[in-house]
Order: sequence, then C-alpha cells, then structure tokens
Amino acid sequence: MLHKILPALAMSLGLALGAPALSEEVNADTVMATVNGRPITLGHMIVLKTQLPPEYQQLPDEVLFNGLLEQLIRQEVLAQKVDTISKRLRLQLENERRAVLASTVLEKAAQDAVTEEAIRKAYEAAVAAMEPVTEYNASHILVGTREEAEEIIRELEAGADFATLAKEKSTGPSGPNGGNLGWFTEGQMVKPFEEAVTALEPGEISEPIQTQFGWHVAKLNDRRERPVPTLEEMREELIAQLRQEVIEAAIEELVAKADVKRNEIEGIDPSVLSDLSLVED
Repeated sequence: MLHKILPALAMSLGLALGAPALSEEVNADTVMATVNGRPITLGHMIVLKTQLPPEYQQLPDEVLFNGLLEQLIRQEVLAQKVDTISKRLRLQLENERRAVLASTVLEKAAQDAVTEEAIRKAYEAAVAAMEPVTEYNASHILVGTREEAEEIIRELEAGADFATLAKEKSTGPSGPNGGNLGWFTEGQMVKPFEEAVTALEPGEISEPIQTQFGWHVAKLNDRRERPVPTLEEMREELIAQLRQEVIEAAIEELVAKADVKRNEIEGIDPSVLSDLSLVED
C-alpha cells in the first residue's frame, strides 16, 4: 500500500515548510486537521512515519511534519469518496488487518528476544564455527605472450622493480597501481592464477601463468589468516539472524497450538485464483 502513497508524500515534502509551533500540550489525540468533520490526529501522523521506508524516516522531523499531515489529508479526502464497501474491498481490508496484527505479534516477539545477551551469544557461536580462511595479497603483470612474460621474469631477476614494470608493461587494469590486486581468498581468482599464487612464498615470483586474459607474472606479497570480525561488525547481521529465528519459531509454535482445519475441496482448479469475478459484487 505504501508504494501508492509515497509519490504524493514526496510531492508534499517538497512543499513542506517545517513543523508548526504548538502552544498547547500535545498527545496522540491532538487533532491536527479535520476533513469534512473527520479528525486527523498527531497519533495518525506518528504511526504513518513508522510505516515509511528507511530513506524517508531518516529525514528530520521538521521536514516530514507537514508532508505527513498533507498526505493524511489527501488520503482522507479520497477515502471519503468510497460510498459502499464492495466484496473485493472488504476482503482486501480483512487481509490488511490480518497482516498488520500478525506483524505486531511477530515484532513484539523479536524485540523481546533480541537482547544484548542474545546478540553476544550468537556472536560467540558464529565465531566458534568459523573456519580459518587464508587471505593472499599479490601483484601481477599481464602481457599478451609467453615470451613477453619470460622477458619480464628475466628483468625482475636482474633487479628490476615489480611495481615499476607493472606500470610500464601490464595490460591489466591493475597496472597503473603497480599490479597490486589487494587481498583475496581462494575462489576469487581464475583457477590457474590462484593455484600458482597460493603455491608461492611471500616475495616469490611465479613462472609465466596462462589464463583466458593472457599471460601473467605474479608476485605473492603476503599471506595471512583473515581477521575475525568484531561483534560490532557483525551486529546487524546477528540481529537479522536472531529476528528471523525468533519469527520462524513463533509462527511454528502458534500454528501448532491453533485449531486449524483445512477443508479439502476435491477437483478445485488452482487457476481459480485468477478469477476476479468471484470477488466482485
């Protein structure tokens, strides 16, 4: 539903002049506007803000204030044009009410479960399960022929600087950077190159390596065990994981306890889902 109102909200925000000063004490029932006698309260505005996508919620309140009020006024004007609730609209409202209530239950369950202690335990478990990962830092010089690669190796053996030769002769995109490829792990480079580089000791130069890109001369600069991420680096991932686990567990538990009876209707054609005539008055 939000995707239908955001364009209008964006237009309203463009006209927003900031929040008005309120002289009296305000609460959720404070009436901000009336439309044909029907009130729009501050509470309506607060709830609408919570439904906005993150990029809108990050805007300052003084920017959002008049835009949200204008959006609610427009919605109320349009809503009042509905004289009767059709079967289709009634079913849609029932679905949306059901979805909102279900989301409220799951959000409460997730909030209660995602504590600092739970995050810490999830972090410790995740770190304990991590396999050591070796990272490699290498540089390369890419040329078109084996002969060119062999000539580069001879120049390096004679004392030439690897980075200087890469800048002068490499045809690869890393050439201007002295051929440095940064840190990578196994599986991130093409197989022949990876096998040659991971077999080197730090400081060693490879024999010519052929890949689909041409001929490489590689140098292993260093290797290390990938640092274990900190709790703060993993915090958002852990929270998302905990929330998902709690939500799935809550759904399974509540559905298992509920008295659910599924009616078996023989011969029903699944294509009936596309028959909108069934929900029209």
